[in-house]
Amino acid sequence: MKRREFLGGLMSGVMVAASAAALHPNKSWAEASKATSSRAGTRSLAITKRVIEVNGRAADVFGLLQPDGSVGLTLDADSPFDVALANQGGEATLIHWHGLAPPWNMDGVPDNPAALLKAKETRRYTFPVGSGGTHWMHAHTLQEQNLLAAPLIVRTAKDRQRDEQEVAILLHDFSFTPAEELLAKLKGSAGGHGMNHGAMMQGMASNMQGHMSGAAMPGMAAMDLNDIEYDAYLANDRTLDDPEVFTVESGGRVRLRIINGATATAFTIDTGTLTGQLIAVDGQPIQPISGNRFPISMGQRLDILLELPKSAEAHPILALREGTDHRTGIVLAPSGAKIAKIASRGTESGPVVGLDLEQRLAAVIPLPPRPADRRFELTLTGNMSGYNWRIDGGDGLDVREGERVEIAMRNMSMMSHPMHLHGHHFQVVDINGTAIGGAVRDTVVVPPMGSVSVVFDANNPGRWPLHCHHLYHMASGMMSFVAYA
Repeated sequence: MKRREFLGGLMSGVMVAASAAALHPNKSWAEASKATSSRAGTRSLAITKRVIEVNGRAADVFGLLQPDGSVGLTLDADSPFDVALANQGGEATLIHWHGLAPPWNMDGVPDNPAALLKAKETRRYTFPVGSGGTHWMHAHTLQEQNLLAAPLIVRTAKDRQRDEQEVAILLHDFSFTPAEELLAKLKGSAGGHGMNHGAMMQGMASNMQGHMSGAAMPGMAAMDLNDIEYDAYLANDRTLDDPEVFTVESGGRVRLRIINGATATAFTIDTGTLTGQLIAVDGQPIQPISGNRFPISMGQRLDILLELPKSAEAHPILALREGTDHRTGIVLAPSGAKIAKIASRGTESGPVVGLDLEQRLAAVIPLPPRPADRRFELTLTGNMSGYNWRIDGGDGLDVREGERVEIAMRNMSMMSHPMHLHGHHFQVVDINGTAIGGAVRDTVVVPPMGSVSVVFDANNPGRWPLHCHHLYHMASGMMSFVAYA
């Protein structure tokens, strides 16, 4: 049997869940339904409510499902994005197509300019889907915390021809406490219920070298890593107590499409004994980089290619939470492989997510060389006391269509901020004062006391959010807009 024929019977390219999975949360998503691909005509997608099991308890969460139960969407590159989105979740909401560049009125940010999608309302979205990549979709409201998110995979003709299996992994942080209550408590006290100051960065001088300009100096405050202690950390809706197990071919190739859909948690992907080739970030191809640990902050995506050994060994793919020993993940296992129990707490803290990898990335297709027509300097500020976050200089980010725009961001707070620009892809061109020809992407981390500059072409008129993808930072003020004059 050819490998492609073997892979044809396995889950490929999208995480899958049927309504049966909501009733039987221990069932594999791959068992619940089969993967789907692009079809001609309008695709139906529903915002739903469903029940999953977390730490032995039933959890009421949202879902984004197709009529056959498939989670999210898998589309063909350079085809129309034609989706009828039906709100069956009982609450007004709206979905942002993260990684795509739709017209402004279809971007999915409430009242910017579109109104919320009311309960039982259906709205049709039509625009060019663009080039291929690992993207995702999510609510641009606090409902994102309650798992209102799903993969949005765009596959190229070359993707479909490659002799490899695709495995999508959506990471999330989960709390039984409602998001509104979490935010209120974060704002209500400097210590804050649900806030974890015991998991702050320790030994800044040793851990932050290479992540900060000006690096650690005597007397400098410690970095705040995690401001919420979650009840669980999920990969494809599941913890390591009952992880998703993907059947793979011994000696085969696997392409991991990893999405950090967490609202307030950065991870490091650990491929264990397997050496991975990082081949794309935020859906955009890069010059391959080998390794077995790859950082991923909120909103970011990684495509990692694995060559599996010819053995019956199972291979855990873990996501290590930044600054603590919590972890989640999935398992790749050939048929008949013995799958050992994996603890949800490891023996070491997850690495601090900084810019070490970012400064090594190089785009396969960089933006054409061109001087910037307009430049903005922004300062990211705020602190845990009172929980107020801002983008100083973020007012008046006015551009004109056709301009090359540079945005320089300096972080003067003690938390990292994954900064996301809607409607565009940018190239990272400077890190901590050093010019680079970096990756093309849509979300970049700016660590404490660090600086990052990006450039993009103003080719999609609208009033586009530029914000921190830490949900509670965004909700507390760290959001501005790039507006076309």
